[in-house]
Amino acid sequence: MGKTLLDKLWDQHITVQDNSGTDLLYIDLHLIHEVTSPQAFEGLRLANRKVRRSDLTFATMDHNVPTKDIWNITDIIAKTQMDTLRNNCTEFGIELADIGDKRQGIVHVIGPELGLTQPGKTIVCGDSHTSTHGAFGALAFGIGTSEVEHVLATQTLWQKKPKSMGIELKGMLPKGVYAKDIILHILSEYGVSMGTGYIIEFHGETVKNMTMEERMTLCNMAIEGGAKAGLIAPDETTFAYMRGRPHVPKEFEKAVNDWRLLYTDENAQYDRTIQIDVSLLAPYVTWGTNPGMGVRIDEAFPEIQSENDHRAYEYMGLEPGQKPEDISIAHVFIGSCTNSRISDLQEAAWVVKGKKVRDGIRALVVPGSKSVREEAVQLGLDKIFIEAGFEWREAGCSMCLGMNPDQVPAAEHCASTSNRNFEGRQGKGARTHLVSPAMAAAAAIFGRFVDIRKEEYREAISYS
Repeated sequence: MGKTLLDKLWDQHITVQDNSGTDLLYIDLHLIHEVTSPQAFEGLRLANRKVRRSDLTFATMDHNVPTKDIWNITDIIAKTQMDTLRNNCTEFGIELADIGDKRQGIVHVIGPELGLTQPGKTIVCGDSHTSTHGAFGALAFGIGTSEVEHVLATQTLWQKKPKSMGIELKGMLPKGVYAKDIILHILSEYGVSMGTGYIIEFHGETVKNMTMEERMTLCNMAIEGGAKAGLIAPDETTFAYMRGRPHVPKEFEKAVNDWRLLYTDENAQYDRTIQIDVSLLAPYVTWGTNPGMGVRIDEAFPEIQSENDHRAYEYMGLEPGQKPEDISIAHVFIGSCTNSRISDLQEAAWVVKGKKVRDGIRALVVPGSKSVREEAVQLGLDKIFIEAGFEWREAGCSMCLGMNPDQVPAAEHCASTSNRNFEGRQGKGARTHLVSPAMAAAAAIFGRFVDIRKEEYREAISYS
């Protein structure tokens, strides 16, 4: 029997196996940021250990960075965490994309754009959305702070191999439907525990026709379905994206020949398979407090089936039978490691060009990196957003999570391109609705969610 992509990646990185079925994996790349690394470095000091491979470790500032004025850090805890990362990187010889550095940005955005993320690598970070990097055919997953310390000290990690799940995507996406809608559909249809114990490989004709940025959106939110990671086999689209980036191998074409072997064999079998025809999908909007609580834009919110549903409706200030268009939006956030790349900003800009943000709505656009921001400025996207009434910010995690000044006030609704709508995720009492960049941009214009596929709204907005 053939091997899955997971099998190949896992087998290539086993250094030691024990009798319990746990393997010691070699880690090719360790990404760190200011929030989950301080205790790990302190653990090294207490044990009088060094960083085993500082050259395979890369750091950035992202979670705590103020995006209105990156130099004005008023939160004492945030400043302490950022200063600590800077000092740790200096002491242990780790490369840092510091504030003001042209490489600075969200860790899962800068990894791919710098060429640090490569097919065949094992990649870890103290951040659950490390699954993003799996879009390149890398085995990438988030780890806890104690594991961060273990990787810093040994460049290895004990892991039990998950099962494999293959999700085949076929068909062509309708106008107004995006990669974000695919993953929100999957979570809505199969639930947030569907991937527990698995690593998901997305494949099929739809995936082959996707850009790398669309693939990253899919893998980014594989973790929201409970999966350890998301995977997509590398192909010519992958190699074209990577060619010429700073950290790719010097003998690039030789590396490509090796990367072409990273695919699931035809006679291999996944432990579970799912098939989805994306041509049948619609724009999605979440109504509840986890990413699986979502509906199509043309559907009503479901009846209460559990105490969890009851609590979600109460927290969100909504009721069964209402529709997404009934929600009055007060905030719009376009950004996060899910949807802050240049194509995401373009999708939103095409919607708002020549329009105005509705009165009373606060709308933010936060590029995922300094590089994305500079490219957007070169394309004139910043002017489009500013003229429409959006706030044009510096790079950072921003309103995705309440660890910086960009927060949503209690009981107010936010259309967000981020990945999580948990209680308090965007601020205490904040009510988050996950959508695609185009849907978020349209919500800023109309003050509510609209079906961007409908003729009446097509006349008001443009499409890519």
